[in-house]
Amino acid sequence: WLQFRCVCLCVCVYVVDTLTLDPALLLIVVGSMMFLITILGCFGALRNAPFFGDLLTVLVLQIAAGVVGYLFTDMVMERTEKLMMKAIVRYREDQDLENAIDFIQKKFQCCGVENFKDWSNNVYFECSDTNPSLEACGVPFSCCVRQQNQTVLNTMCGYGKQRQKLEARYGVQGIFPSGCLEKIVWWAKKQPSAGGRVLMISLAAAQISWIKKVQRQQNAPKSRKTERKDSYWYPAFKDFNDDENNL
Repeated sequence: WLQFRCVCLCVCVYVVDTLTLDPALLLIVVGSMMFLITILGCFGALRNAPFFGDLLTVLVLQIAAGVVGYLFTDMVMERTEKLMMKAIVRYREDQDLENAIDFIQKKFQCCGVENFKDWSNNVYFECSDTNPSLEACGVPFSCCVRQQNQTVLNTMCGYGKQRQKLEARYGVQGIFPSGCLEKIVWWAKKQPSAGGRVLMISLAAAQISWIKKVQRQQNAPKSRKTERKDSYWYPAFKDFNDDENNL
């Protein structure tokens, strides 16, 4: 699943290399495609018209995504890292992007891409003597480890953290030591359990069986040469004979 998601992410970055788009646009596009395929299948079932091509296309795309993700894992990871670094650079430019980064860092308990030093690439958190920002040499509050007895959110907890000495094992005191890329990869690798693999294999087997069934229906000879005109719109009455059982 990680490889598949990274492939999709890489393709999106290649086509539109920007973070100004609303993330909801991707959901709208995917949802529209699924709705189109579903509604075509519904009309096909009403008309007894099998959609063999659609099923085969979906299966081929799934296989292709897995193969591409396996062969180009390093390239996909590199592109993903660049995209995450670009997100850090634009942290304060977009409120939605800022909220998304804060959510990821709090959810996965991470800071930056590789480590907290990545935040020096942002103009507000750049650690230099010429930076007039109050957040210079700091990190966002979402990088901070929240205390158990803390009731009020301290949005200034990351100030000056880049100036602190980096310990090899524990990182900087008060902030998450690991980068988000490492944490996300670890989380994604942990998700596909044995049950998930069985589910994916079962889904692929179901798709193949449906494709074979549709193919058999297409190749089956027609038992009747003539049909009622009503059966064109109402296939359920196709085998109904007015001459039989006529009292």
